[in-house]
Amino acid sequence: MLKDTMKGRVAFIFEQDDFDVDQIVGVENIKIKEVDSLIKVAMRDYDPDFGSLVETGDFLIGAANFGYGHPHYPPMIAMRAMGIAGVIAESFSPGYWRGEIAMGFPQFECPGIQSLVQRWDGIEINLIEHTITNLRTSRSLPFTPWSVGDEEMLQCGGIVQYLHHRK
Repeated sequence: MLKDTMKGRVAFIFEQDDFDVDQIVGVENIKIKEVDSLIKVAMRDYDPDFGSLVETGDFLIGAANFGYGHPHYPPMIAMRAMGIAGVIAESFSPGYWRGEIAMGFPQFECPGIQSLVQRWDGIEINLIEHTITNLRTSRSLPFTPWSVGDEEMLQCGGIVQYLHHRK
């Protein structure tokens, strides 16, 4: 169950529009199923030290159409296992969005997010006011509220728990 606010740091900023999340683990590793093996390859092309720097509750930042392409689950399985609490992006690929919401992984659409934050800034996401605040600068931006169904699915922890809850 999500709380009214989430706090964390900006662990990484993907500046490329149409970013294919498969690149997080490398396309050659997309069929890996073991979480520990995914963690070992995750982000090595972007920041080889990422695994030792990321903390539970950190966030990823994306550009427009984040998750473009055929969304596979292993990259975000690795990110969740490393402690990433969610993704904030200018916009999302619909297929990626649906898959990650169904996994119970919070996604926040926030136009302008890339101009609001820098890597390692602390942020606070207010789920009641629908705002994201940079704790270093005190600047805030609104994020697009989730649909009722998406919010219920996230509050339950994913689609399986959501379907059990609706019985």
